[in-house]
Amino acid sequence: MRYCKLGSIPTHKYILVDTQYTHEKSIGWQEAMWVGITSIPGRAWGINVIFRYGGMMYRNIPPNAIAFRHDPQQFWNIDDSQAWNCYSYDFITLEDPVLSGMKITAKTKSGLQSGEYMFSTTHMNDGWSDAVDQDKMFIWCKLDNGRMTIQPNNHLVFHDSSYIIDVQTIPKLILQETVYSVDERQNYKYDF
Repeated sequence: MRYCKLGSIPTHKYILVDTQYTHEKSIGWQEAMWVGITSIPGRAWGINVIFRYGGMMYRNIPPNAIAFRHDPQQFWNIDDSQAWNCYSYDFITLEDPVLSGMKITAKTKSGLQSGEYMFSTTHMNDGWSDAVDQDKMFIWCKLDNGRMTIQPNNHLVFHDSSYIIDVQTIPKLILQETVYSVDERQNYKYDF
């Protein structure tokens, strides 16, 4: 589904929110239902929730202010939770059924983290998305440390023991810089 600024996630999730980001007086971690996301250029993704106690909706919580368990890793910075700022209001969200729940290793600012794939987003209708070497897919991952990270595909390794062969050193891939097109028919002679 295509969204502009506000959008839903594939399925709601039950999370905890650090109330220093949401309440006038911080009361620690509070239960919430994660129902959507916000994309504003130049900012981190925003997490939109409904709090269990009181039913209030709160938008644009930074991704480093949520957790999936009561004892998450402390000192989780915003640059651990996300590698790049949003760069468009327009985006799409997809939960890839092949990747759903697949184990991952993510390269975050503070190091390698293990976890699992949740869903993906990608921006559209902007200059960066139209540039093959600048376009990014954001992959949302629930980490084993109780936190979340949103990383581009070149910061992730997927683990599927039924298919993937583990290696000691992961080969570096090249940045895609080529635009492929079938309809480029320059210098073609028509013989009819």
